[in-house]
Amino acid sequence: MMWLVRLALRRPLSVAVMALLMLVLGALSFALMNVDIFPAINLPVVMVVWNYPGLSAIDMERDHQRARLFDHG
Repeated sequence: MMWLVRLALRRPLSVAVMALLMLVLGALSFALMNVDIFPAINLPVVMVVWNYPGLSAIDMERDHQRARLFDHG
């Protein structure tokens, strides 16, 4: 790291120009960067279909909730 200090002391104008160039290129790349607030993300989706003929919706809901409680508790 000492070589950087020696270079800055020997050639101050070159180091200043390089620092200014890095600053300008950084600001330019930041200004030209494409930023999307809501990017399109394809999330994986899993759909589970239970088909119990003759079972009412209320009974199906009750059985589903009971199964979830026993699985997680």
